[in-house]
Amino acid sequence: MSDRTLAGQFFDAAIGLLQRVRDEEADSITAAGTLLADTVAAGGRLFAFGAGHSSLAAQDVVYRAGGLALMNLLTVPGTVGVDVMPATLGSALERVDGLAAAVLDSSPLRAGDTLVIVSLSGRNALPVDMALHARSLGVHVIGVTSVAYASETSSRHSSGTYLKDHCDLVLDSKIAIGDAELTLDTVPAPFAPASTVVTSALLQAVLATAAGVLAERGIEPPLLRSGNVDGGLEWNSRVFDQYADRIFYRR
Repeated sequence: MSDRTLAGQFFDAAIGLLQRVRDEEADSITAAGTLLADTVAAGGRLFAFGAGHSSLAAQDVVYRAGGLALMNLLTVPGTVGVDVMPATLGSALERVDGLAAAVLDSSPLRAGDTLVIVSLSGRNALPVDMALHARSLGVHVIGVTSVAYASETSSRHSSGTYLKDHCDLVLDSKIAIGDAELTLDTVPAPFAPASTVVTSALLQAVLATAAGVLAERGIEPPLLRSGNVDGGLEWNSRVFDQYADRIFYRR
């Protein structure tokens, strides 16, 4: 029986979204995990990017116990998280044309690498430009977005396109327009966003798939262990040494 408290309603909504993503995105998750495994096996590097709160899911797969050590965070100054002041500046920077190309051209990304771009709406100039320019460099692009935005909002990119239009693979988070799961007659705005929960779960499912695919091919997945368990730091040190040329967050 569902809990009809607001907390219970939020959990029900989040669980429902997770179940939809699990069932409806299963093939895309397998394909994305396989692409990451292909990239690792071919000597490529892995990167993740997100702006604003979308950066939370990207950061969650970087330097993470139980995660792939080769996943690096691609940062655009002023857009990663809400630490920039004022916070609204980050939102403004997402709408600046040409910023993504400047960042990519000065980044370590190269042909054969894979870039995961997280953008809930997929409508702003930054994620669209990021996907366009990355693919022009020969980089594989996985987009994580809510496809519904493309049919119910207008694009803010000069081309009129969305992130989903410029990816090798798209993972649909199923998040409704506005990213708020609850409403009350006594509250004037919808509330309780679930995009971070769902998007983080999506990406962890993709990385789990990648680890399994690598193992099936006889390749030890380059996984990190918790530094808070005995032997964890020593394990990680070995992985860092083995893949030093493909890990950029330690430089």
